[in-house]
Amino acid sequence: MEMRNLAPIPELYVSWDSAQKMKLEAAELTSWDMSPRQICDLELLMNGGFNPLKGFLSEADYNSVVENMRLADGALWPMPITLDVSEEFAETVKTGQDIALRDQEGVILGTMTVTDKWVPDKSREAEKVFGADDDAHPAVNYLHNTAGKVYLGGPVVGIQPPVHYDFRARRETPNELRAYFRKLGWRKVVAFQTRNPLHRAHQELTFRAAREAKANLLIHPVVGMTKPGDVDHFTRVRCYEAVLDKYPASTTHMSLLNLAMRMAGPREAVWHGLIRANHGCTHMIVGRDHAGPGKNSAGEDFYGAYDAQDLVREHADEIGIEMVDFKHMVYVQERAQYEPADEVTDGSTVLNISGTELRRRLREGLEIPEWFSFPEVVIELRRRYPPRSNQGFTVFFTGFSGSGKSTIANALMVKLMEMGGRPVTLLDGDIVRKNLSSELGFSKEHRDLNIRRIGYVASEITKNGGIAICAPIAPYAATRRAVREDVEAYGAFVEVHVATSIEECERRDRKGLYKLAREGKIKEFTGISDPYDVPDNPELRVETENVEVDNCAHQVVLTLENLGLIAG
Repeated sequence: MEMRNLAPIPELYVSWDSAQKMKLEAAELTSWDMSPRQICDLELLMNGGFNPLKGFLSEADYNSVVENMRLADGALWPMPITLDVSEEFAETVKTGQDIALRDQEGVILGTMTVTDKWVPDKSREAEKVFGADDDAHPAVNYLHNTAGKVYLGGPVVGIQPPVHYDFRARRETPNELRAYFRKLGWRKVVAFQTRNPLHRAHQELTFRAAREAKANLLIHPVVGMTKPGDVDHFTRVRCYEAVLDKYPASTTHMSLLNLAMRMAGPREAVWHGLIRANHGCTHMIVGRDHAGPGKNSAGEDFYGAYDAQDLVREHADEIGIEMVDFKHMVYVQERAQYEPADEVTDGSTVLNISGTELRRRLREGLEIPEWFSFPEVVIELRRRYPPRSNQGFTVFFTGFSGSGKSTIANALMVKLMEMGGRPVTLLDGDIVRKNLSSELGFSKEHRDLNIRRIGYVASEITKNGGIAICAPIAPYAATRRAVREDVEAYGAFVEVHVATSIEECERRDRKGLYKLAREGKIKEFTGISDPYDVPDNPELRVETENVEVDNCAHQVVLTLENLGLIAG
């Protein structure tokens, strides 16, 4: 498939003069402060990356996309691009009204005419788009626990793109890339979509793909939002830049894509194809389990290894892009080179390092061989991921009121301070209430907000190489998961379930709280009138009945040693 037409594609921006006028007018409009994901979506709507969309999906388009991967007019489009808002905000907006869309600094990026307002069936969306209504999927978790309850749809007018202060020279809009390809006379361009650092196998694979397609290569990494726990984009881009000179400069280009991935496997692969076609590409490499999120709640892969390739192949003509199969490349020791796994002759010694194994070697400071990755990439990864014993981490105690969390947390703090090496901060319930959350009450919403604040502070301490010890009740699994994701972006999160029974906690009741809760004088009390989600698989579960505090704290220390967080 050769692209002869590299003419510009439609953008949603108004002219510079109109934008100045609209900024003044938009300042008077009702404003929605967009989430990071919505800002990514808006940028690609405005610059044509999401062509043919003209704004956030209407209800009819949304239903059609969810049910059969097409807009209401029949055009192929697999992903719901929706403006999700809170119920409170939705009540202030009427259909037909214009609203201003602002970034997190309050800058107006565009306006939207609200044509539709509806409450979606999110479970249906999860089933159809992501294949299962399973919170183990990061996008399904986002849908139910982060996204607003109401969707707004309508056309968008772009005033200005979001500002990026990082890697500005590497960020190109679809039309900028098209102009670049036109200028260099590139008729065929194969896109390589990635959210991970590039190692030698990737280089070999991209070389082969470009050679087979007789095409130039666009390395097009996603720097918007990827899967929680992925390597941050600053580290990744430094890794990409470190290997770029291994590619022939005259036939290779790298550009950054500010996309918020959904990890939706087959549908995501089709979506990536449409986006790459908008950016002027003619081919795209689709890997095994392309954009897969990992395991579901039953411990199985969400998608089959080749589901994404099958769906892209089925729709290739309509996408306007030809698929290049991702060959699984392995290193053959005898021939000291990478070869496709299915072409390796029997009797050869095949070497491979999985992502899990790579993380283990980084964590434990072990050797990463040159046949696997480039020394420049390993240096960047080691800067970002020092051995675990030098990293910050968070110990998060959860359990009923009176279970002994604070007592064990205090004992653990003293033990860790005795060892030395890293600063230790205790974020206990009462301390936090006084210094961070003095204005909060004890409603479900306020308790959740309190835990999120604790998580935020713990993640900052972890990022800066310290140890945070948290001891809130933290009754809700969804909130604990959110805190885990915040912390695990920077270091280890060790959940300790203090599994004291409610009967024992009530018997201890030093503060008389259970008595007041039984009398109905304290509303929404965990374990009495409000639920407690027992952690499914904490790093440690401790029983405190008839066990010394010292012994409980020592169990935590042993767990930290086993995880390599402290030296044994």
